[in-house]
Amino acid sequence: MARRLVPSLALAAVGMLIVVATNPASAAPTVPARPPADQARPYVVDGVRTWDDRNRVARTGAAIDAIEDGHADVTATPGEVREIRKLGYRVAEDRREDFPAADAGYHNYAEMVAELDKAAKDHPAIMRKLSIGTSYEGRDMPLVKISDNVAIDENEPEVLYGAHQHAREHLTVEMALYLVKLFTDGYGKDARITKLVNSREIWIVPDLNPDGGEYDIATGTYRFWRKNRQPAPNSPGVGTDLNRNWGYNFGCCAGSSSDPASETYRGSVAFSATETKRLRDFVLSRRIKGVQQIKAAIDFHTYSELVLWPYGYTMATTAKGLGADQRATFKALGTQMARSNGYTPQQSSSLYITDGSIIDWLWAAQGVWAFTFEMFPNSPDQGGFYPPASVITAQTTRNKEASLQLAEYADCAYRIIGKQHQYCY
Repeated sequence: MARRLVPSLALAAVGMLIVVATNPASAAPTVPARPPADQARPYVVDGVRTWDDRNRVARTGAAIDAIEDGHADVTATPGEVREIRKLGYRVAEDRREDFPAADAGYHNYAEMVAELDKAAKDHPAIMRKLSIGTSYEGRDMPLVKISDNVAIDENEPEVLYGAHQHAREHLTVEMALYLVKLFTDGYGKDARITKLVNSREIWIVPDLNPDGGEYDIATGTYRFWRKNRQPAPNSPGVGTDLNRNWGYNFGCCAGSSSDPASETYRGSVAFSATETKRLRDFVLSRRIKGVQQIKAAIDFHTYSELVLWPYGYTMATTAKGLGADQRATFKALGTQMARSNGYTPQQSSSLYITDGSIIDWLWAAQGVWAFTFEMFPNSPDQGGFYPPASVITAQTTRNKEASLQLAEYADCAYRIIGKQHQYCY
């Protein structure tokens, strides 16, 4: 679970006064993408073991937030950091970004990685923790493979579950972790799950935007950050909307923005974002002898409680690469999954026009039956992008049936409209 905020320590000449620092769980306004150069930031100071050590550090003007095992968590300006270093202490920037205390049930990046490492250790016969590469800021982006012969590339239908393209949509990371647990812990115990793991290769990308996610929670108060953290070329703007950066009909249809300051900035060119490029390359690597092995996919988002299918760039229900049978298959499968979780099923553009989305690219370029799930809640009154941690279990298990259904139809989605013999055999 998330690292909880610790008491703040204020040192005075007459002794130590302990003050509990509180951080509101409510969302804060978005902060500037690039903080001023003299802005105070969190650091860790090594070698702070005695009362005199604490006073020496405090006299620089730095705020000592917590002390443990010879390490002091401080908030300090760059000038104060220089003074602390002159005193002989080692100082490093504290990158342990974390959720507000009230939402400690969410996993930050380090905790997510630890959960995946544990699952891989506990289930070595059916799970491998791999990587699609590193993010713009250098964080590893884990890739989970689950299958009965996990070390072998078998000729089986493959399913891809992805999460966290948008930084503030943290519930999707919990969804991905739930799926890892579902398929691993359920293997050998649940006949349905065992059959799927034995007959499919399941891929899970739990965090496509680790930089944006960590930035969103870095202060202990939500920043409402959506994009990644890659600077825009020739602009002071930071961040690309990853779900507008995919290569099919990129920027075609007023469904994204060319302004780097916009929340839906699509990037300079398709796949200009490091993270979309990494996932694209993985998907392309699953083309074996020209045939895409990934047959079905869900990309998890929040919020609105929707099951969406292509296309997002046009209101037309049929278009290039999406004929009547394909549209009928998407609609039937999407509607069936929505019955299981209570979401509303609809074509993506029925929500609003988007171009450069992952599901449009997966379908048009790779022939993957790709859906977007917009998770809980269905209104801002229930938490919006930041639902309380108390709903995690209910809102992830809510998608169990739909996630299993998609995997079951990965061998031939046309089966849901009775045309499997025409298209699959």
